[in-house]
Amino acid sequence: MLPEWVYQQCPEISAHHREAAIARQAQLTKPTGALGRLEQLAIELAGLQATESPRAARVPIIVLAGDHGIVAQGVSAYPQAVTIAMMANFASGGAAISVLARELGSSLEVVDAGTLAQEEMAGVVTDKPRSGTRDFSVEAALEPAELAFAFEAGQRAVARAAANQPDLLIFGEMGIGNTTTSAAIAASLLGISAEEIAGSGTGIDAAGRAHKARVIDAAIARHGIAGASPENILCAVGGLEIAAISGAIIAAAQRRIPVLIDGFIVSVAALAAVRINPSCRPFLLPSHQSAEQGHRLVLRALNVQPLISLDLRLGEGSGAAIALPLVRSACALHNGMATFAQANVPDRPA
Repeated sequence: MLPEWVYQQCPEISAHHREAAIARQAQLTKPTGALGRLEQLAIELAGLQATESPRAARVPIIVLAGDHGIVAQGVSAYPQAVTIAMMANFASGGAAISVLARELGSSLEVVDAGTLAQEEMAGVVTDKPRSGTRDFSVEAALEPAELAFAFEAGQRAVARAAANQPDLLIFGEMGIGNTTTSAAIAASLLGISAEEIAGSGTGIDAAGRAHKARVIDAAIARHGIAGASPENILCAVGGLEIAAISGAIIAAAQRRIPVLIDGFIVSVAALAAVRINPSCRPFLLPSHQSAEQGHRLVLRALNVQPLISLDLRLGEGSGAAIALPLVRSACALHNGMATFAQANVPDRPA
């Protein structure tokens, strides 16, 4: 169903560089473990990047957008036209992720991976097999060939970014209705009810959330995808931007590029990617836990601990971008601090 490259093994963590990073942390002028998670983050990056000096300087941000047929069932607080309008806002520099990219010195690429836009937009890369998914409450959202196309669109986005030798990548998303799609994917992958994982998305009320959960549960039952393969789940209830992000995560890991994972929707894409190609799992660095109800469950399924929790629920890659300075600090401390020997500071007694 998916191209052969999707299943190819990702590189292993460099045990040599990881052990060297552990040894360096033990020699730096601080009590053992005093920098907490930042120490472990630097060690993980050293092993993933296969280097003695972990880096987070060059971090492109790629936002992938798509529209969702399930919006016809009244599951979103916003009209579908917002997706296209926000793509233009990203490209013109007015969105939150645009501001954060400038602050971080990161490039920002916007990809139309499956919106309803009928014409190409200035500043947006168009790479989609169709305009929007089908309404998964009545039929499968995607055909197998469309799913494969989305994965390859993600791979192409990574190939463009890789030309500038990035240290990390951040993927963001935009698509009215995509919290419903993500909740349907996650509920199917995790074998749980939509009530447990469907959140408020863009701001629907309690009655709207209950309706959203009922729509999802009915669709999962209709398609018979509880516990099905991730490929079949993505065809039945998936989204083009979500599938493209899954493909991009695998493609990045295959190039030994770690990914700073954003919120609920990107985390669901990451969970699908790990279920399809488990060898990409070590390359996922979680940024934050969002306010979206199901994000905690997805992070638990990925067995990762987020760096921050600020009740964010914007998407776009914004949470990962906000967490990036912490990753940069971890690298700077690891690479720049003096050892006890260099500083002529007495170490702990042996």
